[in-house]
Amino acid sequence: MQQFFRPVIQDALRSAGIETGQPVQIEKPASAKFGHFSTNIAFLSAKELGKNPRTLAQELIGHLRFPSGSIEKTEVAGPGFINFFLTPPFIMDSLGEVLRQGEAFGRGTSGNGEKAIVEYVSANPTGPLTIGRGRGGVLGDCIANLFEAEGYSVTREYYFNDAGRQMQILGESVRFRYLERCGRKVDFPDTHYQGGYIGDIADRIYQEQGDSLADTEGTGEFKSTAEAIIFSSIKKTLERLGIRHDSFFNEHTLYTPDENGATRNSRVIDALRQKGFIDEYEGATWFLTTKLGQEKNKVLVKSTGEPSYRLPDIAYHLTKYDRGFGVIVNVFGADHIDEYPDVIEALKILGHDTSRIRIAINQFVTTTVDGETVKMSTRKGNADLLDDLIDDVGADATRLFFIMRSKDSHLNFDVDLARKQSKDNPVFYLQYAHARICSLLRMAWSENGFNPEKLPDLALLKTLSSPEELQLALALLDFPDMVRSALRLLEPQKMVDYMHSIAELYHRFYQECPILKAEADTANARLLLSLATRQVLQNGFGILGISAPESM
Repeated sequence: MQQFFRPVIQDALRSAGIETGQPVQIEKPASAKFGHFSTNIAFLSAKELGKNPRTLAQELIGHLRFPSGSIEKTEVAGPGFINFFLTPPFIMDSLGEVLRQGEAFGRGTSGNGEKAIVEYVSANPTGPLTIGRGRGGVLGDCIANLFEAEGYSVTREYYFNDAGRQMQILGESVRFRYLERCGRKVDFPDTHYQGGYIGDIADRIYQEQGDSLADTEGTGEFKSTAEAIIFSSIKKTLERLGIRHDSFFNEHTLYTPDENGATRNSRVIDALRQKGFIDEYEGATWFLTTKLGQEKNKVLVKSTGEPSYRLPDIAYHLTKYDRGFGVIVNVFGADHIDEYPDVIEALKILGHDTSRIRIAINQFVTTTVDGETVKMSTRKGNADLLDDLIDDVGADATRLFFIMRSKDSHLNFDVDLARKQSKDNPVFYLQYAHARICSLLRMAWSENGFNPEKLPDLALLKTLSSPEELQLALALLDFPDMVRSALRLLEPQKMVDYMHSIAELYHRFYQECPILKAEADTANARLLLSLATRQVLQNGFGILGISAPESM
């Protein structure tokens, strides 16, 4: 409905000769007594124009030109709010757009085909995916879905961390386990990867190579084999959740010299040096962030010669600009909170428009089973694995539980709740609403001959006027605005809350408004309302990446 009100109000402002720099905002009042929608444009503009806000609001009302039959009344309230009351026939008639557009309802064109890249998961290929990584994966996948829904050309990317000290440790860990298989005595370091999967990889190498690698000094084959096996496992886990990527960017390419012997990493240092932001001391190379007002400088290359995370991250982001992405979205875990601002500052120093970068930080996840919190440690091998969670509660519950809390909030994943087949389980509650509608439509076909493929006259919707029908219809019409809002905030949780409200309103409508036993036209109109609800549920489920079961 935002797109219904905003042009009319903007035309009224021009007609009244009111020039204001304030945007036209449309909101839903907390109470129905204040109307279906309201705008605060008069209140926001009054000081700028030197007018009383209520007087300005009344003046603006005189220039509003809504389509005939759409507005029941318009009134000024409080310190200059303009409240709008829609007519029931207009509300219900507007609902026909849901059925006319079908799967396209809620999809916008604001992206206008602009190239957007969403980077998510990007877990180190040093072990199976943990539950914590799963949250970022689902968050990123839903954000990519939101961008696609608004008409962006989206690339989903995985930054493949195949360089650095952690990969060396992975290779060494497998080599040590392999040597044990060869009967060699090994003092396995506590700092290395302890999980059983390391032994499984060592077993595979031993089965294929025997003890022929026992005297090999390097870790090259151990590392490459482990990397390939683990990354294949990661992709299979992601596939179980419906998470896909269009491209995989290999970190090692940032370390690869070009024909002039320069790497992307070294070019970053050279460029920052030219800007006066690089110095060497204590055997390391430093990014002089104290020049930006920070308390300490940040290491880009350690005294060991190994780059810190900041350096390849800066170089990697430069490739996103080089590839022509107008919108750059990074979905990070909370462990990146201290690092990414320095990457942004470096890009800004190098002359790039950092307003094109958007960051979504998702907080940590803990898992509760039988009231006990499960502690996780990837290095120690007792991590709570994502595959195990999917096995336990299913893909749909896994996805929805990961995003039903704000990304900015710590998430406690209640496994017991996710297992429940009752309305207490949020995913069950949502899917049951869809299944209930499908069951209703099957009965309508059997008893009344109602065919969803050959709809009756949509004008029948205008005959509905009960509070339950109107509340549900208004909520369904909010779907496009909710998609845009969730995208603006990079917050799929807003969609989860919205979908829950749709399910709740439909269950209430179903209980209070007889459908199949109603008079024929009323029954058909209510079936159309049910069809519109099913469509919005399906479209929302598509963004959230959960299934829409027809029976439960």
